[in-house]
Amino acid sequence: MSKKVLVLSASPRRGGNSDLLCDQLIQGAQAAGHFIEKIFLKDKKINYCTGCGTCYNRGKDCAQKDDMLEVLEKMIAADVIVMATPVYFYTMNGQMKTLIDRTCSRYTEINNKDFYFIVTAADESKQAMGRTLEEFRGFTYCLEGAKERGIIYGTGAWNMGDIKSKPAMKEAYQLGTTI
Repeated sequence: MSKKVLVLSASPRRGGNSDLLCDQLIQGAQAAGHFIEKIFLKDKKINYCTGCGTCYNRGKDCAQKDDMLEVLEKMIAADVIVMATPVYFYTMNGQMKTLIDRTCSRYTEINNKDFYFIVTAADESKQAMGRTLEEFRGFTYCLEGAKERGIIYGTGAWNMGDIKSKPAMKEAYQLGTTI
C-alpha cells in the first residue's frame, strides 16, 4: 500500500550530510512505490514560538503568518514523517527544534504517524546521539499513536559529503524500501 511520506530536512546546507541521507531514504521509498514530499526547512520562513498563548489559550491557529501552517498541514496529512537533523553539541539543530515548537497550535492533529529519524554528527558513537533522539522522542511522546519505526545514524561525518563513504548511505536507502 502506497503511503504519503513527508521528509523534513533540517540541514542548513543543501547536500549536507543529513540531507544526503534524506535523499537516499527517499530513493528507497520511491522504489517501494510511496509518494514522497521533501521539505528543506532552510527554504521556509518559520519563526520562533513567542509563547503568546493564542493557540492553546484561545483555541486559534498560531498568530504568526509564516510558512509553518503549510508545513503543519503537510505533517497532519502524512502517513509517515521523517525528521532529519545534523547534531550540534549533541542536540538537534535550531531549525528542527523551532519546527517542533511551532507544532503547538495543532500537534493534537498529528495522530497515528510512523516516524523515522536521521541524525548526523562528527562523533563516531551512536550512543552519543542518544540526547538528540530523546529530543525527538519527547516530541513524539506528545502525539497520539506515534510510532518510531527506524533510525539512521550518520556518524563520523564532519565535513560536507563525508557521509557518502559511510554505511549509513546504504542503510538509509534500505530503510526507505521498508516504509
